[in-house]
Amino acid sequence: MLTRRQLIKTGMAGSVVLLAAGLLATPQADWPAHAEPALHFLQPVDAQIIRSIAPVMLGLPGLPVNDIVRGVDVAISNLLPAIQQELRQLFDLLANRWARRWLAGVRKPWAQATDSELTAFLRSWQHSPLLLLRSAYQALHALINAAWFGNPASWSAMGYQQPPQIMSLLP
Repeated sequence: MLTRRQLIKTGMAGSVVLLAAGLLATPQADWPAHAEPALHFLQPVDAQIIRSIAPVMLGLPGLPVNDIVRGVDVAISNLLPAIQQELRQLFDLLANRWARRWLAGVRKPWAQATDSELTAFLRSWQHSPLLLLRSAYQALHALINAAWFGNPASWSAMGYQQPPQIMSLLP
């Protein structure tokens, strides 16, 4: 039979376990935050995730990753609040060191991950049997591609010639 003392001890032990699990599950940065210029949606840890995976996802070394981070931030800021909430959950998941290790398969912090680790992560999510992981990959892919190909700095690399009649209308 359970005594009152055993019940209190069990309750206190359970509380400690839940508190520890909550602390371990919260997103925590494994890197120093960079000074970010006024981002509206992205947090510094989110910006580092984008900085790490954008060159691998686009396959272009030497990208202006800070421009891509700003482009992703602008794109997300203009989405519906429900979609923003889903993206917040995705970035919080990726920022969590346990999820990064066990769900994404990236052992090191995002800033220290190798290109091969990041490529394996992106491929595993792209071809995952789980619809949720494929959808998360597609969201990251769409945001990073929109931020890069919407940036005028990428146009000359693609050989895109801006039509003069359109460019004269833009501010």
